[in-house]
This record gives sequence, C-alpha cells and structure tokens, in this order.
Amino acid sequence: MGSKNKLKRFRENDTFSNVIQPSREEVLQGLEQKGNWGKFFGNTNPIVLELGCGKGEYTVGLAERNSNKNYIGIDIKGARFWRGAKTAIQENLSNVAFIRTQIELVDELFDKDEIAEIWITFPDPQIKYKRTKHRMTNEVFLKKYKSILQPNGLIHLKTDSEFMHGYTLGLLHGLEHEVIYANHDIYKNEGSPEEVLKIQTFYENQYLEKGKPITYIQFRITN
Repeated sequence: MGSKNKLKRFRENDTFSNVIQPSREEVLQGLEQKGNWGKFFGNTNPIVLELGCGKGEYTVGLAERNSNKNYIGIDIKGARFWRGAKTAIQENLSNVAFIRTQIELVDELFDKDEIAEIWITFPDPQIKYKRTKHRMTNEVFLKKYKSILQPNGLIHLKTDSEFMHGYTLGLLHGLEHEVIYANHDIYKNEGSPEEVLKIQTFYENQYLEKGKPITYIQFRITN
C-alpha cells in the first residue's frame, strides 16, 4: 500500500465515529470508555473482541450476524482496519467499533467482566524463542484476557499455524483450562461452528489458495 493511500485512510479514520485512536499514555492513564462501553454503544448488549483484527472481517462479519451483540476490533495498524470501519458505516452497523492500540494493553481498555467473548484470528505465531512474549495465547496474555472476561467467557483461536494451534492446546491442557472444541483442519473435518466456516479473512483466503489447513480452538480460562 502506498504512503498516499495510508495517509488517506488515516484521515478517514479520524472522521469515523466508530474508530477510537488513543495514545498509549491515554490508555494507561484511564480510557474514558473503560467500564462505560455500554454507554458508547447505547445498550447493555454483550461485548465481543477481535484481537489483531486486520481488515476487520470477523468484527464486521459477526456483527452482521448478531445484532444483539457489540463487536470491537483491536489492531495497531489503522490503515488495515479502515476497511472494516468504513464497511460498518456504509452498512449502518451500529454495533461495531475499532480501537487502534497495542494488543498488550487490552486489559487497560476494559473493566473486569466487561467482555463476553474474544476472537484471535490469524495471529503471528511468533515462532522464534525470543518472540514468545508476543505470542497472543501465552500465559501472560491469558491472564490479561481473564481479567476482562465474564465468568465462562469464551475465547476463539483461528489460525493457519499448526505450531500456534499445537502450542495453545498444549498450554491450555497444561494449565488445566477448558478446551471446549478443537479442530486441526476445519474445512476437511466437520463440526466447527458456522461462523468459523462462513467468515473468511483476506489472509485466510491466501492461505487456502496455498492449500494450508485452517485450525480452530474454542476454550475457557477456568482458573
């Protein structure tokens, strides 16, 4: 993407009512929406997050299917989620928002029990050992998710990385969390939820064209 296109998208994001772009300092000092997301959306419906939302396909796709839930996509790359934010506005989806910030700050954005579900879609598996602290299903991140999730809140991991799938399953079993469902090739093996099969991201389509299996895990953090 050219720099002119990026700048254009950044400018448009500034005008979108469904985009919030706080500085890191603003988040750490106390985001005004924290604990008040119901007021932001104008209702008390459950809130679902998509972490590392990219172009926002899952945020928008889920919101289209479930008008009784609110969806928030989080990513540091605003030029990417511009597409999802613009689509939501064009389709008059009032249950969609996007936040431009680092995923590591997720527990600073929401209060205890404020989130019903979390989707993690095609994260970087961070295979190199020195990058494990950035792996989005590591123990540190799981604790962050638990701090904002409601009791029995669900987490969904959809990835093309067999490494990420196996690492996460091993960690969940080792920590004795509840693995509700796991599938190492969702389009070959039946049983995955419809929203896992019917909503496909830009990157997922690229992986499918290369013949890579897509994996999925649904789990709860139980301790």
